[in-house]
This record gives sequence, structure tokens and C-alpha cells, in this order.
Amino acid sequence: MRSTLTARPALGLALIGLIGTTPISAQDTSPAHTHIGHVSDGFRGTPDRQGLLPTAVAEAEIALRHATLAAGDASDLEGMQRHVGHVARALDASTSESGPGLGYGVLVAAGRAAQHISLAARSEGASDGVKAHATHIATAANNAVTNAEAALELASQIQEATEASEAAELLEELTALCEAILNGVDADEDGRTGWQEGEGGLSQATQHLTLLMRGEGLGG
Repeated sequence: MRSTLTARPALGLALIGLIGTTPISAQDTSPAHTHIGHVSDGFRGTPDRQGLLPTAVAEAEIALRHATLAAGDASDLEGMQRHVGHVARALDASTSESGPGLGYGVLVAAGRAAQHISLAARSEGASDGVKAHATHIATAANNAVTNAEAALELASQIQEATEASEAAELLEELTALCEAILNGVDADEDGRTGWQEGEGGLSQATQHLTLLMRGEGLGG
């Protein structure tokens, strides 16, 4: 499946940032706050036990970086395919045992972030703010999953390409998808990128997680 997204300038880690919150204490967490903590602060099995959303962001940064490196020389098929392999690993760690990336992958991290923030919203005693922002976060994170799946398909096509020109054309689409995973895309061309289905990415998920945590008194 080919993507029709148009590449946009990267907003970078400075915009997405680290959420900058105080870790949620296990002594006074509600069930909803426990799941929020999994998304924001720490989750068993992630690299350095980071939160699921920061892990997804870090892997997406790596994917976009290597997509950009792959585009550095559109005549070098071997070079493009090497970097695209790194993109694939950052999106789905099961594609390679070694190489750049944290070994967790956007697909797993963003998918679990959406799952746990939805569990927070369904938890007993969850506030209206948690329920509202959880929808925004989950939708944006699931957009990242959808775009990561499409990007992996393109990566496979690039790795099977026999001509540099064919790979370079596909690489433009792959880079646009990696950008959308990280920073979303203004799909309706209204001048802003929202959290909605087809628009939001990990940046928008992070923004709404920050708002949710401030509303719950969990911000640092």
C-alpha cells in the first residue's frame, strides 16, 4: 500500500520532549493513575523501564533519522537499503536482532500506550478529564501504529528493489510516513495538526498526556 502523505519539516524531539513529570507514587495511585504511569513514566520490559509513550517517541526519532539518512544519496541503492533496515527495526524490533534502535519498536510501544491509556479511562473512579484526554491520546497513538504498519510495508518494498530510482521513489513515501508517526500530519489542511484519526501522531499524544497529567495533579 502506497502512502499519499507529503513530507513535512520535522518538529524534532524538542517539541515532543520528555513529558517532564514527577514519577507517580505507588502509595497513592488510583487504578487509572497506575495505567497513566505505564504510559508516561515506566513499564516493565521497556528499555530502562521507560514509559510506553516516551519509548515510542524515541524509536520514532530513530526511524525518521535513518529514513533521512537513506535519502542522502538517491543513487546508492545499497546505502538506502541499509538505512531502511534500520528504519524497520526501530518500527518493529522483530525485523532485526541488532542495529540502531532500542529493541522495542514503535508498533509495540505505541500500541501498548494506546491500550493502557484506554484502560485508565475505563478504570473505576477515572475522572472526566482522564476519559476525555485518553481518547485523544489513544487515537493519536493508534494513528502512529497504522502509519508504522504502512511504513514497514514500504520498507520491505525498498529492500526488495533492484533499481535505485525505484527505491528512491518509495523512500519519499517512507520518510513522509515516519514524519507522520512522530509529528502527525495536517490531513484536512486546516493549518493545524490535531489528535484526530488520520492526523495525530506521537507528538499530539504526548501533548494530550501532558494535559491529562496536569489535570490530575501528576505534573512535575
